[in-house]
Order: sequence, then structure tokens, then C-alpha cells
Amino acid sequence: MSVINLRTLEQFQIHFMSSLNRRNFLRTSGLSVIPALLPASSLLAASRTELPIPADGPEIHFLGDGKSYSEEEYIGCLQRIHAKQPIKRDFYGRGGVVADLEKKFEDITGKDKAIYMPSGTMANQLAIAVLSGENTKIFVHDTSHVYRDEADAAQSVFNKRLMPLAKDETYFTVEQLKEAIGSLRDNEVFASGVGAVSIENPVRRTKERMVPIEEIRKISEYCRANKIKLHLDGARIYMSSAWSGTSIKEYASYFDTVYISLYKYLGAHAGAILCGDKQTIGKMEHLIKIHGGNQFGNWTNAAVALDRVEGIEQRLQETIKRWNEIMPALNKLNGIKISALNGGTNTYEVQLGKEINGAKFQQGLAKDFGIRIARPAADNKIYFTVNETLLLKEANFVKNAFELTLKNS
Repeated sequence: MSVINLRTLEQFQIHFMSSLNRRNFLRTSGLSVIPALLPASSLLAASRTELPIPADGPEIHFLGDGKSYSEEEYIGCLQRIHAKQPIKRDFYGRGGVVADLEKKFEDITGKDKAIYMPSGTMANQLAIAVLSGENTKIFVHDTSHVYRDEADAAQSVFNKRLMPLAKDETYFTVEQLKEAIGSLRDNEVFASGVGAVSIENPVRRTKERMVPIEEIRKISEYCRANKIKLHLDGARIYMSSAWSGTSIKEYASYFDTVYISLYKYLGAHAGAILCGDKQTIGKMEHLIKIHGGNQFGNWTNAAVALDRVEGIEQRLQETIKRWNEIMPALNKLNGIKISALNGGTNTYEVQLGKEINGAKFQQGLAKDFGIRIARPAADNKIYFTVNETLLLKEANFVKNAFELTLKNS
């Protein structure tokens, strides 16, 4: 194992505290640190509630884009961060570790200013609302989160009209966008103006497939030439970056605003970051307040996200390297076939043989080896999402776990 892998493994083992049961956690954590991190009501609740006892050893999850911390793991994470350097709390999103996190993402994206948001939906909606100004039409792709998963907020709250393109596809092309905008003159009696264009990358609804960088460049060039603002729903942009080789900063450079999630792979239990120019982001604090998103304290989420974002690009490259070692070996086994998706990122199609009992396979991997996968569908098909938890155990361990479980299923 390389030096990088050893360091990564050590960090994850510290983060996850997977070998600690509840009694050891409470004894070793020390009550001297907990009061600084939790209100008294939470302490009393913790003393009355039996916390789950983790399985022995760290677990690999082929589910989601990263590790999601349990209650005790999250507290342990905060304690470790606080012991290394005392966490500075914010005041309604101002100052403290929230300001540090915002500065970090300004550096990462190359944008002038960043602001913490309580949710990705608020980040997306406020971005396209401000970018579009008085104009009402927002062009989006049909499969995007903005169009399908945000409860019609653009229409019902912000009086914007979403214009979907490329039905059921991952992305629209610059030619489709040009045609749609050009046809407005003939198809609309009263012109209301094109406000903005929003692109999600990668796209959750198409199993995290990504928009080709060449198409993003063309769309960006067209939008800038026509003074149309462009927003990036980059909730999972680190997955596109890792699997495409395009940096976060380059992706961000083609857009006026970019949103990045803090909980999908950065460990926080909630939160988002929105980055853009000073004028646009400068309007957000007031909008967050009037839309009910101004929270007294955001430091617990900001502290964990700031900690996890350090070195994430290197860890994801190590993850891809590890998976590229494991995947060919698994494809040599009887009863399993793993395929990369066309234009995909970290999601892979897994087809089990007809002779394999899918439920037994899933349960065996979890019980005997601490490897979590989704329950296979009726046709024995599953989708794996590859993430940093793959670094928690050696490649040979994973290979052997699959081989033995397939034989027993």
C-alpha cells in the first residue's frame, strides 16, 4: 500500500470510529470536550438513548457518494477537529468556521465570493432567481434536479418559468438551446425574456452521468455572447471532476454561479455552498433571511465539511485507482459482470447471474465482510456507486469477499 493509502486509511479509521462501541465511545471521548460542542438538552438525550453499536471494522459502502456519519461518528469527528484546532462558531452564518469554509470554496472555484446555504434547493433557486432578474424564462434539462425535484419552487415562489430541454436525456446541446431560444419569437405572443440557463452536472436522475466538458464550453460561449447568465447545479461536481479529469475551477469558470453540496461526500449532515461574483452573492444574505433559511448556528456542518474537503481530490484519485484494480478481478469471477456507464462517473451497472440469490448475496457481503450494496432488482441487476470507503480495506480483501460470497449465494 502506498504512503497516501496508509494516511487515508488512518484518517478514515479515526473519522469513522467504527471499532468503538457506545461504552468505549463515551469513556474515551471525555466529557471535557462534549459540553463545548453540544447543548445541555442534547447531552441529556444522549445519556438516555442507546446508540447503535457499529460492526467490527470499517465498512465499505457501494451506496452514495461518500461516507454518511452516524450520530456517534459525527460527534467523534467534531471532537477530533476541535482537539486539533478549536472550532469557531458562526453567528447567523457570519464569521467563525463558516467564513473559513466560504473562503476555502472561493479558492477552490476561483469565484469572487461564496456563501453558506442551508440546502441545495435554496442555493439553486436563489441563484437562478437573482441571475434572471426581471426575465422569467429559465432553460433547464428535463432530467435536472431544478426541474424535477424542487417542488416547482421556481414557478410558485420566484415567478420563473422553467423551460425543459432534451426530454429524458442527461444534457441538452448548444444547438438545442439555440433552437429553443430562437423559436420563442414565433411561438410566444408576448416576450418575457430569457433569464438564465441552468445545468446539473453530474445528473442524479441519469445515474450520475456527466455533461461533456466540450458541450459545457460551447453553451458557456453562446450564453456569454448573448448576455444570458449560466448556473451550475454542481451538487456532485467532485464526481464529475474526478472521473473526467476536469478541475473544479475549470468547471466553475464556465458558469456565473455554482452550487456544491456539503453532505453528499463532504460528511456534513446538511448544507450547501453557492459561489459567484460579489454582486450576485452579495444579494443572497437578505434572500436567505426572508425565505426562512437564516439559522443561528451552522458551525457543526461547516466544520466537518471544511475538514473533509481537504485532500478530497487526491483521495478520489486513489479511489479510482483502487477500483480500477478491483473491477477487472471481479469481472473474472463467475456470476457477476460489472460495466461502466456511457458518460458515467462513479456509478456502475452490476449484473448478477441467474443462478445467484441476490438477497443472499447482499446479506452475505454485509454480514461477513462489512460491504454494503443495494438489494438486487428482480432481474438481479444492481448499481454500485464507488466512493472513498473503498480505501478502508485492501483490494485483495474486497476481491476475496466477493468471490466467497458469490460461491455461497
